[in-house]
Amino acid sequence: MTPAPGEWKPRPVDTSGVRLPPELNGLVEVLAENVHDTWAARRLADGWTWGPSRDDRTLTHPMLIPYRELPETEKDYDRDVVEETVRLILALGYRIGPPVS
Repeated sequence: MTPAPGEWKPRPVDTSGVRLPPELNGLVEVLAENVHDTWAARRLADGWTWGPSRDDRTLTHPMLIPYRELPETEKDYDRDVVEETVRLILALGYRIGPPVS
């Protein structure tokens, strides 16, 4: 049953005890860039364009730029999403290793 508006409480898995090994830092950065690119591709496909400020009426957004040009605060948001996802994967018992050559 769907909770009434305002009654739903998010219950994410507690990953506070999971530490990311340093060798995954490069993977986190690649995934963070991909998160941004996926978001931007969807926006562009929906008719959004770059603009100096977000405007839902005219469909403009200032973050429709390459990842490398984003302010660090925006990159940090994408990194946080990725890091939490990778911590969850590890908490669930999966393992992430280097690519096989």
